[in-house]
Amino acid sequence: MTQRVRYELSDRTATIAMDDGKANALSFAMLDELNAAFERAEADHAGVVLTGRDGVLSGGFDLKILGAGGADAARLVRTGFELVARVFAFPLPVVVACNGHAVAMGAFLALAGEYRIATQGAFKIGANEVAIGLTMPHFAVALCRERLSPTHFHRAVALSEMFDPEGAVSAGFFDRIVPAGELAATATTAMAQLQRLNRAAHAATKARIRLDTLTKLRAGIEADDVELRARL
Repeated sequence: MTQRVRYELSDRTATIAMDDGKANALSFAMLDELNAAFERAEADHAGVVLTGRDGVLSGGFDLKILGAGGADAARLVRTGFELVARVFAFPLPVVVACNGHAVAMGAFLALAGEYRIATQGAFKIGANEVAIGLTMPHFAVALCRERLSPTHFHRAVALSEMFDPEGAVSAGFFDRIVPAGELAATATTAMAQLQRLNRAAHAATKARIRLDTLTKLRAGIEADDVELRARL
């Protein structure tokens, strides 16, 4: 792996850590490396702890590519959404350990995990698409509707409300919050508990309970792709 994504395997757990030295923007290179890391984890029959760098999980898509528009922007969006769907459907346990900010696609990536831990701090978590003039994609609406609290869904999706880590737990972006110094250990403990599940039963149950949403996510990817390419 290159320096954008680090892969470490230990005791049936793959730690996949994003670090581009900045905001962990989801560029083509970052997405390619994340996909390769998840492929490797599946081949290793390993559960995944997905994390970022100090202060940020991900700030979202690479805005230089999105801002330029055109075919590359459409391809970036599709590639990112397909990665999130892949994580959502991953047959082994996925723990997300969020080191700080998780904005837009960064928040969607966090939502794909099945156990999600945030760290305390002055961080922003949420989807700011409407605030910056973008209609929320079909894919993101389906994902947020599945994972967010009904009382927070409209605030998060239609009003672009950003949450601090405590508020993000209430909203449903995360399951719990811990001090920054405890994030790695808490993620390790959570994964150890998930690893004690019967793997076949866990994979089959996860596939069953996520099937309807995954179908909507894949339909959303196609609908969003059609809309984006119609603007080319």
